[in-house]
Amino acid sequence: MRSLVAWRLLLHDRSSTAGVLLGVVAIVFLVGQQLSIYFGLLNYMSVLVDHSGADVWVMSSRVTNVDAGGLVSVRYWDRLVGLPEVAWVEPILIGTGLFRKPDGGFEQVRVVGVRQPRLAGGPWAFFQGDSRALLDVENITVDRLDLEKFGQPPLGSLTEINAQRVRVGAINEGARGFQGTLVFGSLEKVKEIAGTPPGRYSALLVKFAPGVDHTQALQRLQALLPNLTVMSTAELSRLTRNYYVTNTGIGGSFGFSTSVAVLVGVIIIMLTMYASVLNRERDFAVMRALGARRRDILVLVISQALIVSLLGLLVGFFLLALFLNVVRGSTIPSFMPLVVPPLHAGVTVLCSLLGSLLAVRQALKAEPASVFH
Repeated sequence: MRSLVAWRLLLHDRSSTAGVLLGVVAIVFLVGQQLSIYFGLLNYMSVLVDHSGADVWVMSSRVTNVDAGGLVSVRYWDRLVGLPEVAWVEPILIGTGLFRKPDGGFEQVRVVGVRQPRLAGGPWAFFQGDSRALLDVENITVDRLDLEKFGQPPLGSLTEINAQRVRVGAINEGARGFQGTLVFGSLEKVKEIAGTPPGRYSALLVKFAPGVDHTQALQRLQALLPNLTVMSTAELSRLTRNYYVTNTGIGGSFGFSTSVAVLVGVIIIMLTMYASVLNRERDFAVMRALGARRRDILVLVISQALIVSLLGLLVGFFLLALFLNVVRGSTIPSFMPLVVPPLHAGVTVLCSLLGSLLAVRQALKAEPASVFH
């Protein structure tokens, strides 16, 4: 009954309710949009690690991120491949180069060498062509969203990277890096492009056999290779993201701006709900004069806060879903982890309730007799 009264009061004062609802919708959408771009950037930072398909990365000692390791000797490959816990070991080679565009200009790229047939480390999805393109040693793949940077080279077109002839054999999808544009090629070709000494790789990717205890297997690998960094894929992903967030201007500034946006959103929602309750102070005094108890007023305020916040979440998340669908597959980084929307909704409802409860203390001080003055 009291919830029905709360709903009728909201409908009675439509202009005030619309203002409060609009404020909640705007904050829900803007905070969600900012969070989606932030998590999208985080995905760019660790894209190679997250899509490697491996359980463990073996890299040089004291690695701070996936892009800053030294070279690993092929002899460690021989040690790993015979272990009973290991299903397979694949090398990956990461270097830099200058991609010659059709107009004669250059674009700096990160060349990633992978080996058939697994292509561990990428590419993992294709827009045009498929993984068979890398069976040709001269072929490379570029990402669909980077075609404009490269001058829109057609499939089969010849160009150069670091004065080494290459051919655009396929166009992959979803492989955009944070540190630079990614180009994938065969391991042999990337060795030529990067000028890597024979028998050296950037990392060795290890996949454990089915049924193996990953924790124990990881500890055995660490004991077997004490001079190298042996790190799980999840741990290396976190390490890489933390490095870029804390040591680069883009990661740090965007992380700070996202935190500020969330904080401002919390404050605005609380102030909006606070002002909304105070604007209805006279209505509460009338209800008190008609016999309503303080407990009834408290339930009424909580019900109004819940109604407004839930409606605001419904509309805000609808607009946010439209935004994510529009920018999907575009150059705008966007990603929303499944755990974020429930947390976002919970914080919004909590802030709405808190702002309303702070104001209801003031509203309850109104004397019922004041309505007759």
